[in-house]
Amino acid sequence: MGKNRIKPNYRRRVLRLPDLDHCRLAVLNSLGSPASRRVYEYAINQFIAWYCSEPRLALNRIVVVRYRMYLESRHLAANTINQQLAAVRRLAHEAADAGLLSPELAAGISRVKGVKQLGFRSGNWLSAEQSSQVLKDACGDSMRAKRDYAMLAMLFGCGFRRSELVGLEMDEVQMRQGHWAVVDLIGKGGHIRTVPIPNWVKAALDQWIRSAGVTEGRIFRAVARAGKVWGKGISQNVVWYVVKSCCERAGLEHIAPHDLRRTCAKLCHTSGGELEQIQFLLGHASVQTTERYLGCKQNLGHPVNDLFDLRTDARPHENDGESDSVQSSDTVEKASRQGVECCLGGSEHDQPIPISHPLRVCQRERYDVVEVRENDRAQSLRRCSETGASRVDAGSKGDRRPDQATVGPVGPAGIPNPTT
Repeated sequence: MGKNRIKPNYRRRVLRLPDLDHCRLAVLNSLGSPASRRVYEYAINQFIAWYCSEPRLALNRIVVVRYRMYLESRHLAANTINQQLAAVRRLAHEAADAGLLSPELAAGISRVKGVKQLGFRSGNWLSAEQSSQVLKDACGDSMRAKRDYAMLAMLFGCGFRRSELVGLEMDEVQMRQGHWAVVDLIGKGGHIRTVPIPNWVKAALDQWIRSAGVTEGRIFRAVARAGKVWGKGISQNVVWYVVKSCCERAGLEHIAPHDLRRTCAKLCHTSGGELEQIQFLLGHASVQTTERYLGCKQNLGHPVNDLFDLRTDARPHENDGESDSVQSSDTVEKASRQGVECCLGGSEHDQPIPISHPLRVCQRERYDVVEVRENDRAQSLRRCSETGASRVDAGSKGDRRPDQATVGPVGPAGIPNPTT
């Protein structure tokens, strides 16, 4: 009998353009969110264009690593690179499930690591004065001005996303617990929340609804140049244009609609709002995301390095050596008056020399007890080395005469017995 031959694996390792297009459609059909479908479609199209630009042997881990290096060479953000790599991994898994790619190659592609993000990107917030100025410049009597004012009021006062604002319908605005709110709003990731509407925001919204004659369907509609309301809704690009144009009239540049969402969270927090309630308002699954919206990681409004001021107009220090010696002598005198008590003839409450003495003389030196005969307090604090150097009075430093008030050796051996 002959040897049993191993059946070869005829799974395809090279993906052509029709195969990639089939896998792309499979990935997009598996996504439920329109925003996720739009982002994944863009990322997959970018990868297919790069993959087909040069002849390649197979779609494997090395190819995906080279694609990651290509994205890094474009100086893209870490989140953008990781998002595009996630789309490529999803594409490889769909190809493996369809039998177009080897499972080993798909497993190797899934092991490609993303780019590590160091730190947090700083957000953009508007102050209360800047927010009021933007709303003031957007206010007007025309139909488009009323719509823009209502949209900005909803963004500032309720913290809506662009997709949530354009998809807002009339039946979602209801009265709950004596307060107007957007009930059961389906936000990002399918999270459902209820957003309360402040009174000033509700007044701006009612003004637009009465003027436009909206009774059902989506609240915000397109407005022609002649002031005619038409269509069944607006796109997210309209929200972007309204925010950009109104902020530029107020003197603010590079302001995005999501910055107004951050501003809403920041104003709620500075006004005394609780962090948990702000999380419910914005619809965040994690409180750490809410903290990033509040700028709790780094407060650029009141930075810690503004707490001190190094003035440049200060006078330079002259005779540093002399001033240091004078300061040290003053410190010695002050410490001798406060921290040293006599053993005999002292005050009523005699206390020993404190262990944690504030005076620091030099290295390899120690403090010794000095007996004083005449005065209750020592006039000067003497220091000596461990070898028992001669004690010289601080006041008679120039002539080097010994102190007449000291008797006997300095140290523990020189302390007299009070019983004798």
